[in-house]
Amino acid sequence: MKFAAQQCSKLAETNNPNFVKVFITFKRHYRLVPLEVFANSPYKTLISTLLSSRTNDDTTLLASKRLFRFAPNLNSLKQINHSTIQQLIFPVGFYKTKAKHLSKLAELITSVPNTREELMALPGVGRKTANLVLNRAFNIPAISVDTHVHRITNLLGWVHTKTPEQTEKELVKILPKKYWPDINRFFVSIGRQFTSKKKLEEFLKKEKLT
Repeated sequence: MKFAAQQCSKLAETNNPNFVKVFITFKRHYRLVPLEVFANSPYKTLISTLLSSRTNDDTTLLASKRLFRFAPNLNSLKQINHSTIQQLIFPVGFYKTKAKHLSKLAELITSVPNTREELMALPGVGRKTANLVLNRAFNIPAISVDTHVHRITNLLGWVHTKTPEQTEKELVKILPKKYWPDINRFFVSIGRQFTSKKKLEEFLKKEKLT
């Protein structure tokens, strides 16, 4: 089975020769994604990623830093009342709902789990967040597909999908595992720099990636 998987990975890379060129190009243009500053902490990675849903990373970074000054770990988060959490994370999107999730989450766990199933069992944690935590905080290969990854991989012609969920399933099939750790941060960085479809298309064409 392992040999077959390796052969499929090699075949996928052969059939998609611009994998190498895309990752080299995106690495050259890479700029730090704000929430990567929390990468060494599973707790801060989980919380900041949960807060980032429907919110831009710059707003999320400021809100996360405010919260972490009062709650640097799960135990201290558990001690903060719900209304205070709301005040600290405002103005992230759906801050009231997210505050409830954080309060409940702090009651349920004493450490951040390192499996997708356990992470997704937590309030407010979906597959995208779980995959990002696994990849960024635990160095476990996983593909976290947000709007940037979804849009750019479709523009590159790697996938032809309608939703991020569909994109993840297709990428798991075709993208060699060695690229999984970097796809989210590289593609998010490019997406943050080229903020419209037109700008992205111009960048990809200029770099001869499409």
